[in-house]
Amino acid sequence: MPSHAPPPAAPGGRPRVAVVTGGSRGIGRETVRRLAADGYAVVVGYAGNRELAEAAVKDAVAAGGTAVPVRADVAEEEQVAALFDTAETEFGGVDAVVHAAGRLALAPVAELDLAELDALHRTNIRGTFVVAQQAARRVRGGGALVTFSTSVVGMALPRYGAYSASKGAVEALTMILARELRGRDVTVNAVAPGPTATDLFFEGKDEETVARLAAQPPLERLGTPADVAEVVAFLVSPAGHWVNGQVLRANGGIV
Repeated sequence: MPSHAPPPAAPGGRPRVAVVTGGSRGIGRETVRRLAADGYAVVVGYAGNRELAEAAVKDAVAAGGTAVPVRADVAEEEQVAALFDTAETEFGGVDAVVHAAGRLALAPVAELDLAELDALHRTNIRGTFVVAQQAARRVRGGGALVTFSTSVVGMALPRYGAYSASKGAVEALTMILARELRGRDVTVNAVAPGPTATDLFFEGKDEETVARLAAQPPLERLGTPADVAEVVAFLVSPAGHWVNGQVLRANGGIV
């Protein structure tokens, strides 16, 4: 059962509608399921794996909601616009946008291939800007945009220089957009997870590294996608609507 009340219906009695990028895997996929359980119709944005996206849709339906998959490169304006077009034509509008799509590259600053840096920033910075731009134009009053940063921004971990720099840009953009939407009754916040048990997190890490990172929070475990999805669900719900222009570090207590 949802931990907070389902969102009120949108104008005309339609269900509330969410666009979730990166919705086929990890935190994004769990967010799709969580919002569907809260009564949202969800547009599941995915980069390339149709099978995973359709599995996320099945999760949403099993949770009692409605969802459709749409393939989109978040850095391409026309493809992102198509995500929002689908939300409007299929479900009547857009009330919540959760931008969970992202890219990770780990290497010391002195060793990182600049082509990898460009690819990272294309997804994490340009992609966030493109999604935020569409959200700023289309989200209805009472709605919300949630972007994703990382708690690593404040931890200054070696090998995370490029990734942290990209997420620092996300935080800056998020804070500014929250202020630019004054008078629209639309909230804009960033969630900054700590170490979370997703495929992206485990990629390139040995067991010792994973154990060390899991031991960092006072709660002494990795976060789960469900932990983070609960934070997102709160932020886009009426209960979270007074939270605006913030970075929420959902990390189990890491300083």
